[in-house]
Amino acid sequence: MTAATHSSLFPQDSDGSQFVAPPRDADAVLEGLDPEQREVATALHGPVCVLAGAGTGKTRAITHRIAYGVRAGILQPASVLAVTFTNRAAGEMRGRLRQLGAGGVQARTFHSAALRQLQYFWPKVVGGELPRLLERKVQLVAESAARCRVRLDRNELRDVTGEIEWAKVTQTVPADYPAAVAKSHRDAPRDPAEIGQIYAMYEQLKRDRSVIDFEDVLLLTVGILQDRHDIADQIRGQYQHFVVDEYQDVSPLQQRLLDLWMGDRENLCVVGDASQTIYSFTGATPDHLLNFRTRHPNATMVKLVRDYRSTPQVVHLANGLLNQASGRAAEHRLELVSQRDAGPEPLYTEYADEPAEAEGTARRIRDLVAAGVPAGEIAVLYRINAQSEVYEQALADAGVPYQLRGAERFFERQEVREAGAALRGAARFGGNDSLLDDVVDLPSQVRAVLSTKGWTTEPPTGSGAVRDRWESLAALVRLAEDFARARPETTLGDLVAELDERAAAQHAPTVQGVTLASLHSAKGLEWDAVFLVGLTEGMMPITYAKTDEQVEEERRLLYVGVTRARLHISLSWALSRAPGGRASRRPTRFLSGLRPGSSAPGTRGAGAAAGGAAERGGRRKRRGPVLCRVCGTTLTDAGEMKLMRCEGCPSDMDEALYERLREWRSDQAKQLGQPAYCVFTDKTLMAIAEAVPGDDGELSRISGVGGRKLERFGADVLAICAGEELVGEDEES
Repeated sequence: MTAATHSSLFPQDSDGSQFVAPPRDADAVLEGLDPEQREVATALHGPVCVLAGAGTGKTRAITHRIAYGVRAGILQPASVLAVTFTNRAAGEMRGRLRQLGAGGVQARTFHSAALRQLQYFWPKVVGGELPRLLERKVQLVAESAARCRVRLDRNELRDVTGEIEWAKVTQTVPADYPAAVAKSHRDAPRDPAEIGQIYAMYEQLKRDRSVIDFEDVLLLTVGILQDRHDIADQIRGQYQHFVVDEYQDVSPLQQRLLDLWMGDRENLCVVGDASQTIYSFTGATPDHLLNFRTRHPNATMVKLVRDYRSTPQVVHLANGLLNQASGRAAEHRLELVSQRDAGPEPLYTEYADEPAEAEGTARRIRDLVAAGVPAGEIAVLYRINAQSEVYEQALADAGVPYQLRGAERFFERQEVREAGAALRGAARFGGNDSLLDDVVDLPSQVRAVLSTKGWTTEPPTGSGAVRDRWESLAALVRLAEDFARARPETTLGDLVAELDERAAAQHAPTVQGVTLASLHSAKGLEWDAVFLVGLTEGMMPITYAKTDEQVEEERRLLYVGVTRARLHISLSWALSRAPGGRASRRPTRFLSGLRPGSSAPGTRGAGAAAGGAAERGGRRKRRGPVLCRVCGTTLTDAGEMKLMRCEGCPSDMDEALYERLREWRSDQAKQLGQPAYCVFTDKTLMAIAEAVPGDDGELSRISGVGGRKLERFGADVLAICAGEELVGEDEES
């Protein structure tokens, strides 16, 4: 499923695109859009920035924008280039555009668009065919390391390859890599100077063999467009209008390419949400999104906050997570407003230990399936892939089918298979193995054997493949400890038999079942029911998140997890790792003030969090629930929140003022050549007529009157509210 398309308001085809007949004309393209989505769709000129919260229908808004422009004759299909970050997202966008009658629009990833241009212009610029594209750079990185006399195991190789990719997308040359790592507070998997040498050798080998990698596709395209103004002009002549989805994930290199595509033009629409920036380790940065208004002072800014995916209860939890956030991204957070009927409250559960947490989760999932929720509409999300094994086992024991996303099954992972082979060999020939001479009990034997495979008593620093490998081996060590505790007389051979039995039970064919996934791999997906598990300090935020920026990214990761849920959301944690262990763990700080019985950060009691009114940083107050100013009921409907009252409560609106505002709005809309609601919606005009603001401050506090509209229309509105005649009114009448 894709964002904001599961609701019956948005019927789908099997590929996630809108299953409707092509609209009869341009105006029909706008039917079914909410006011903010319509504002996006009709803002076809100049720079446009859409801040779109989770589940608010951003893909719907931007595809209808392109289609409206095409059907209205304002945009030529071949002149539009829409870029996003995955082939799946690009394919979905093309499918929707075809259904809206806007076929022919280019919707591609950054790499796909750049590669297409590079293949076309390379013979003209350089001559001959484009160098061969490396499908996988790992082998060349391995050779580069060997030439530098640096020995890397398989997991270190993956991590160093990732570091080279990060360096290239941040436009960092090999000589500058160590300084860039220090400046960005990255946890490099090896000594930065060593990685810099490997990186330099890797680039040299590529030149010697006339091959390029995926990052080179962007770099070379940038180089051609910078050096050959005639080619840059040719591309700019073809593409007149640009749309960029998931703009918070743009890297510095991708932004540089976009700038060259654009030239000095401003027909650009970007869509993003800084609160969903969770890939900074790959070079993504929300700075381009957050600085958009600075770079484009005349930009049209639209916020999409109507959440069609999740219930008010899920949305309230998501908003609460961000209300406690700090940093620049938090200053631009969006307050979502659910458009769905009320659902069940979030479920918070504390377990004694991890197996109990997994078993309890499996029982609740089994109950949901029995109640009619399809297994494919349920997900268990965790911080790292090594957490999957206990949930694989618990679901298998409960007879619930499951599938893993973004990771191999635990017993199919390379390091687990290698560890199993080593343990099997030790069990068979252990009497002749000096490694086991000084160890007696089963856990010690397992630790000794797995120490040859990379297990250590202390985890490696940083994240990446080395950490993932260690976590998998550590899970086997913990399993051995638990097995020995349950069966004190057990042998290494017994443990190997247990591992084989578990592995065999989980080699069943893949079926449509409960999704097990890491939080990172769940981005862009949604389910009816989501179980967020393992929410303890050290796991959420993860231990190696040291800086404030890293901790805030962990908070955003949890926010992404919460906003995957449509109806049911369950959050759980375990006080100890194993049964009988010391209950030393604490639930994640991110739930403080949100889960029952907890206090908000920096408060002395839970009461301070209840109203959401505690001050943060001495600058602004957190927003609590919006209450009707007449009857005091909590408001969830966006229109009612604008009016600050229930639709059914009596209004003290000045009817004459409202009608005068409507006449003024009609004149403005005609002058601007836009629909009337693009000036102000009816609800905003009603709120103005009820409040009768006397100055800019009072007017700006009315929902729907943002900074741009205050600057553009504020003087007129305040004059009308004061009963003054606007310049030119007499002549027009």
